Formats: sequence, structure tokens, C-alpha cells
Amino acid sequence: MIKKPSRLLPSMKRLVTLIGLATSAVIPASAQAEDVHWAYEDPHGPEHWKEEFPACGGNSQSPIDIRETKQASGAGIHVDYKPSSPVRIVNNGHTIQVNYAPGSSITVSSTMYELVQFHFHRPSEEQIQGRSFDLSAHLVHRNRNGKLAVIAVLFREGRTHPLLAKVWAHLPIPIGPERTIPGLSVDASELLPAVGGYYRYSGSLTTPPCTEGVTWLVMQVVQELSGDQLRVFPFKRDARPIQPLNGRIVEEFTTH
Repeated sequence: MIKKPSRLLPSMKRLVTLIGLATSAVIPASAQAEDVHWAYEDPHGPEHWKEEFPACGGNSQSPIDIRETKQASGAGIHVDYKPSSPVRIVNNGHTIQVNYAPGSSITVSSTMYELVQFHFHRPSEEQIQGRSFDLSAHLVHRNRNGKLAVIAVLFREGRTHPLLAKVWAHLPIPIGPERTIPGLSVDASELLPAVGGYYRYSGSLTTPPCTEGVTWLVMQVVQELSGDQLRVFPFKRDARPIQPLNGRIVEEFTTH
């Protein structure tokens, strides 16, 4: 059964080398193109990515605008996150990324994926019924076969978010190598809504090389961050435009 989602969810001009990319730790070295420049603005913006990264022109690309869904049933996402310390954070020229310590995972449809890192996009890359949000967090996981699952959490302006406050206090504004913050611990579970369902579909990385076969899990409940937290995020726009659905089915899972 196809139905509408049941509820409406509450730039850099400088070109940089593909270093410390949000997903570089979880894709094969042969798939990386560290000497190729890409950006969110012309002349190397998203409409040109497929010229250097052919997969970016594929038929199962992300992000998408979620408009119609198929109601699904089954077990939800089992989350087993542990605090990560010390915090390892990097400004790779495309986003702010926190690299996570081993030992945290999710289980989806009996497959376990280890949490590798989380990073942010402004505005949200995902849309619901054509609506974009102020920020999104992408929590990137990898299973033993190298397949990826990404949880997307949407944010709107509102109250201060405590985990973001921890990370934002050490924002690396200049582009550079990973920084280690001794004595600081973060728990990625604080990014996730305590309740609510999610949408699942098959897509791709939202940055070059745009590898497909990624399982996307988009949380329905929207989190909040303060206006000050939004304003100090060093990227004014680091979001890929919406990609065609091309007949893909988006499943909706309702949890209680």
C-alpha cells in the first residue's frame, strides 16, 4: 500500500582536495579520488560531479524528497552506542566530522553495522513533502562486508542541543587534519530522537564518489538546535540538491 507520510516533520567558494571526506574511512581506497576537486558551488558544484565521479549520475542517488511511502512492519533499529573518548574532530573542507571510537553499532534487519563517524549538512539534505530543515546529522555505519547504513537526523531551530554544544565548543574553523580533544566524551545516541519511526530506502553517498547501495534510515522526529548553534556552524551551505527517486520505494516504519 502506498500512502502519504502520516505527519509533517517537525559554501564554500574555495575548492579543496578530497581529504578526510565524511565517508573516506568507509569506502575502498580504489574508489577515492583524493586529487580531484569538488565543491558545492560552480565551477565544481554538484551538477558537475558526474564528470569526474560517474556514479554521481546513477539512478539511485541521495538525497531525496520523501513524499510517498509504503507502510512496512518489522523490528526497528536496534541501537547499541557507547560514549566515544577522546573526541576526534575534523574540518575537511566540506563538513564538520566526528570520528567515532570502535564498539558502537546498530542492527537493521539482522545485520549489524558499526558506527564509524557522524557529520553535518546545512541545510538538511533530506526533504519531507518538499520541506527542508535547518541542519541534518548523518551517522555513518559500515558492516563486515563494507556495506553502509546512514541514519539521518533532521534539526530545526529551537532549543540548544546538548551534544552539539559539546562538539561546537571545539569547532575547527580552519580546514586541516583531525584534532583530538583530550578528556572530552560524546555519546552519539544523544543525536537520536527518543521515540518515533523512520523512513528507509536504498540510495548513495551524498558526496563524491556518490557510491550507491547505501541503506538510508531517515528519522521522522525532528530534533532542535539553537539559532546560535546554527549560526556558528562554519558552512553556510554544504548540501547536495535533491535527486530523482527513479521509481524507488520508500518504506515507512512506525515504532512505539
